[in-house]
Amino acid sequence: MADNVVTVNGIRRALDGVPVNANALDWLRSVGLTGSKEGCAEGECGACAMLVLGPDGADASAWVPVNSCLVPVRSLEGQEVVTAEGLGSPEALHPVQERLAEAGGSQCGYCTPGFVCSMAAEFYRADRTPSAAGAADHEHGPNGFDLHALSGNLCRCTGYRPIRDAAYALGMPDPTDPLTERRAQPAPEPAPVDLVVDGARFVRPAGLGETLRLLRDEPEATVVAGATDWGVEVNLRGRRAALAVMIDRLPELRTLAASEDVIEIGAALTLSEIERRLGGRVPLLGELVPQFASRLIRNRATIGGNLGTASPIGDAAPALLALDARVVLTSLEGDREVELAEYFTGYRQTVRRPDELIRAVRIPLPLAPVTAFHKIAKRRFDDISSAAIAFALDIEEGVVTAARIGLGGVAATPLRARDTERRLIGEPWNIATVRAASAVLASEGTPMSDHRASADYRALMLGNSLLKLYSATAGDVAHEEATA
Repeated sequence: MADNVVTVNGIRRALDGVPVNANALDWLRSVGLTGSKEGCAEGECGACAMLVLGPDGADASAWVPVNSCLVPVRSLEGQEVVTAEGLGSPEALHPVQERLAEAGGSQCGYCTPGFVCSMAAEFYRADRTPSAAGAADHEHGPNGFDLHALSGNLCRCTGYRPIRDAAYALGMPDPTDPLTERRAQPAPEPAPVDLVVDGARFVRPAGLGETLRLLRDEPEATVVAGATDWGVEVNLRGRRAALAVMIDRLPELRTLAASEDVIEIGAALTLSEIERRLGGRVPLLGELVPQFASRLIRNRATIGGNLGTASPIGDAAPALLALDARVVLTSLEGDREVELAEYFTGYRQTVRRPDELIRAVRIPLPLAPVTAFHKIAKRRFDDISSAAIAFALDIEEGVVTAARIGLGGVAATPLRARDTERRLIGEPWNIATVRAASAVLASEGTPMSDHRASADYRALMLGNSLLKLYSATAGDVAHEEATA
């Protein structure tokens, strides 16, 4: 069993008496590490960012930035954490802190520790490589710094140019830097935990079998993986779990395998891990992931968790629907496979039984050659979708031979645009077909008006998305036709 401690900035700190539902941010501040701040309590501002040592292959590790406001502190037992205080001190600033100070990248300072942690994670990224020509583009600096590393950190007073300038001024880590050297060793594996604090129980099971027995015996248990959804419920809605079961590190849920006819993705793999391990093999997911929240969220959010919450505005579901994905549900009785299109039954309701877990998602091969993911939101990144549309089309000799379209944000559940699919299949891929199908697509679902968008706007965006896809796939001729 775990020894009830977490290592923070190189110091082992006991978690004795810490409540089961407490988050890492509140605990850090309670022990005097007040650099991390609460800005939003829902993982959107990054003021609370901290670094956690995570796996990077079998024999190495990486410093992973996450939102401490969402992480259950009990899930960190046996783990290694670094906060802004652990990177440097007023007498000996860390290179990231030095560059930010020199560039004027901090005014009120509230968001700065979060920026420091996200920037430090990118500073230590093992495959960061300076540009051969010493040039920068709109996403990467001459030092190879990826600006998307800061996509989850918001600043309200300094402005982003000095922060970007500080990031681009960073050199490479000193090989003797302790945080650099630590990457050469595996990250700690979480030990099993089973404890009760103030009547609430927290369990990190030793394996899948133990987890499934627990769910059979305790059907009201709250299953937690990345906690990017559950953490918001705890912080903003006062939800509390009488029994929390942590499954984020179960090896049986963290596999990724490919055969000739299917790709299977473990339910507890984070979106960042999926992106890295797929390496572009599924282009539609390659489009989806960078638009899914922020890097800080993607470093915790799991594909199984996104489907498990059954939110109608979860971005993964439309893409997986277009990929004709299937969900593998597992219990003590064994596995059963459900088409994702049949998985959702109502608002945040699914066919999954209380004694079942999502074990994996299966994507059949071969993949459709024409795919796209369109996210309609008020901000390009780090925002909730007003509507999300995913396309997967087979077009042979100018004719649509197969079509799958996944929709999110336009009904009580994610859904397939079946009527539009039927309108496309067997028709020539030209502007006449697309305009006719766009009118059908605009009528799919039952969009509602809310603070993100009106029902009319959502319907309009659905129709326009197919025209956008046609313009992108057919080139200049399509653009001329579409605007004629």
